[in-house]
Amino acid sequence: MVQSIGTKKIKCAVLISGTGSNLKSLIQFSKKKNSPISIELIISDNFKSKGLQLGKIYKISNKVFNFKKKIVAEKKMIYEMKNKKIKLICLAGFMKILSKEFIKNFKGKILNIHPSLLPKYKGLNTHQRAILNKEKYSGCTVHFVNSKLDSGKIILQKKVRISNSDTAKSLAKKILSQEHKLYPKAIRKILNL
Repeated sequence: MVQSIGTKKIKCAVLISGTGSNLKSLIQFSKKKNSPISIELIISDNFKSKGLQLGKIYKISNKVFNFKKKIVAEKKMIYEMKNKKIKLICLAGFMKILSKEFIKNFKGKILNIHPSLLPKYKGLNTHQRAILNKEKYSGCTVHFVNSKLDSGKIILQKKVRISNSDTAKSLAKKILSQEHKLYPKAIRKILNL
């Protein structure tokens, strides 16, 4: 379990693949006076990830690793994280599956946010699948990462009602705004704050 030490902020790395909207909300959370985390590193598997621009804007160091050579990429990531004394890793739209070996290095210190009410709709196309199955609710889940896809211990969930007029896009938008609130709450929860 991650321990918060007095007023010292926990050093955190955020892993992204895309636009970085959850990254942005985590950065804003980290800048609050009473926030328990400071984001020291942004990692992406995608050179074109828009989220990398946030690193430049907020002066947070960022690295891009090519996952075509996953073992090499993960070794470099571990080196970077140990070098920066990272104690908490937040996956925020990171579209690669981390190896057991990587997870073992940071056991109980890797969180992910997923756009469904897990254990339902693991993996991709969650909104489309929820609508097709005529679900009344979907939502988002923050969970610990283990070696199985979207299967780690659940920390917090937020329900979102699916309306008859919802499309995958409109539902994604509704859920994303809840993700931005849920992730900081989940971080405070695991740090017992």
